[in-house]
Amino acid sequence: MSSPINLAIFSPNANAYSETFIQAHKQLPFQVKYYYDGFVPKALEGKGKLSNNALVNRVVSKLKPLPPNTSYSERNLEKSLLENKINCVLAEYGTTAAESLNVIRRLNLPLIVHFHGYDASKYDIIEKYRGKYTEIFTYAKAIIAVSKRMYNDLQALGCPTYKLHLITYGTNPDFFALKPTYTKPHFVGVGRFVDKKAPYLTLAALKEVVKVHPDVVLNLGGTGPLLNTCMNLAKLWNIEANVNFKGIMNPADVMRMFEDALGFVQHSVRASDGDSEGTPVAVIEASAAGLPVIASRHAGIPDVVIENETGLLFDELDVDTMTKHMISLLDDASLAESLGKKGRQNIQNNYTLDQHLAKITDLVNSSVN
Repeated sequence: MSSPINLAIFSPNANAYSETFIQAHKQLPFQVKYYYDGFVPKALEGKGKLSNNALVNRVVSKLKPLPPNTSYSERNLEKSLLENKINCVLAEYGTTAAESLNVIRRLNLPLIVHFHGYDASKYDIIEKYRGKYTEIFTYAKAIIAVSKRMYNDLQALGCPTYKLHLITYGTNPDFFALKPTYTKPHFVGVGRFVDKKAPYLTLAALKEVVKVHPDVVLNLGGTGPLLNTCMNLAKLWNIEANVNFKGIMNPADVMRMFEDALGFVQHSVRASDGDSEGTPVAVIEASAAGLPVIASRHAGIPDVVIENETGLLFDELDVDTMTKHMISLLDDASLAESLGKKGRQNIQNNYTLDQHLAKITDLVNSSVN
């Protein structure tokens, strides 16, 4: 009988509201220890800081000097990994793997690296970590990409094809139980207000839709640095009455909003700094809920939205076509229902959370055994 697998998940954040995909990995069928707080994690969930006393660090380092090129954070992390008998690491984001690689390699632990978006696309990140990524590709047992585009990008950076695995996110099964009525002229969007999600472009489309359907409503969940800009644009364009900025929403509130919607909208673009989506989880969730998706042909969106069958797509920055797609659903609710129902079936067949976790489970088992 094989020994139990003690899996360490490394993540920069404790519980970022937009990172539901990472929180889902805690459900993997292993003894999971969740390390967080920085690219070299400084805390362990349920235990707190690995060392919260700088004086203790200094005293210990005098008794037992740090190895060359080793930080206090690395030593504390290494000590915790040994104490918890960790025998595999799942690093969330390539940047986390890059910064933690010295510790992982020193302990000779199998490593799986899960890229998510910016870590495989932002120009400054690629430049900064190009050398470390080469080391990761050499050392790691497996590299996970969440879209076909990301798969190709990582391959171009030098990752061997035999180590690359395309594993798209899966959705919370509760979304499958939702029953949209397709009767209200409401569109929804959920995501951070950042450059790559370009919420201002969605508002630009809404401005034009209002001219044809003045009763249309857009509900936007999320927050971020562009929120105030978008609120000002709504005032400038005189569409304040047509858009509701919902802020950070819990899953139950998102689900209620989905049930009242005619369709889901997202206009993602590649930002000027290169930042791109992986595959937006909200798009998968909306489709699972039975909503037709109107979105840009960006990153992993075309992987999970079948054009003209489960949703309506358009090129990045093409506000005119986005506008036409929104009007087409407002003109024909039966089209919205048809696209939405086929979308739900597509997600049920290909992108459930169970399927996502099963693929990572197989990678962990093969990496350890």
